[in-house]
Amino acid sequence: MLDVSDSDVLASHLQELRRGTVVMAALATLSRPTYGYALLESLSRAGFAVDGNTLYPLLRRLEKQGLLTSEWNTEESRPRKFYRVSPDGDALLASLLAEWQALHTSIEKLR
Repeated sequence: MLDVSDSDVLASHLQELRRGTVVMAALATLSRPTYGYALLESLSRAGFAVDGNTLYPLLRRLEKQGLLTSEWNTEESRPRKFYRVSPDGDALLASLLAEWQALHTSIEKLR
């Protein structure tokens, strides 16, 4: 029998599950302006470790889709791009969270 507690199979499935929730985590965190590295740290502190090579392309894609807004802060010695969820991003987050809850409820009914 497969011991999933320490297997590559579990790690692979957990990675897949987390990949599907990165958008929700980012949108939920960006209710106030945050730059990329601070977002990585916030997500990590919340137990949601995301690699920068995953997060930065995601932020650009969400911005292109109109789900995030951004602006550069050049007041400090190192310019930083701050992201914030847009009204469309808020609406998407609400929809995704509702679907997440519905899926969780459905899975619990199957157990």
